[in-house]
Amino acid sequence: QLQACGGGLVQAGGSLRLSCAASGRTFSNYAMGWFRQAPGKEREFVATISRSGSITWYTDSVKGRFTISRDNAKATVYLQMNSLKFEDTAVYYCAGGPLNSRRGDQYNYWGQGTQVTVSS
Repeated sequence: QLQACGGGLVQAGGSLRLSCAASGRTFSNYAMGWFRQAPGKEREFVATISRSGSITWYTDSVKGRFTISRDNAKATVYLQMNSLKFEDTAVYYCAGGPLNSRRGDQYNYWGQGTQVTVSS
């Protein structure tokens, strides 16, 4: 089970940190990803981190602004979001799967989503 939290309303240029806590499985066995879905749009990949945390990938639109990290001892993955833009507004989902992937269908487990709203 994955439980995401940390979303909220923030002004453009501000920061938020999302957290996603895992339970029921061996967290370190899973690569983790963050995806987002804006109203009327398809779900899109945001970032992923390998099981050890040594490999991270980002979609181009968030590179240099977002940082994905994980704490395997706490079974938690984070998404630090800085310099937020209006277009970052979306529901953010965490997901776990066997390998790093930009494809949502490669992840087996999904959290419930947390809303991020950036006011312009």
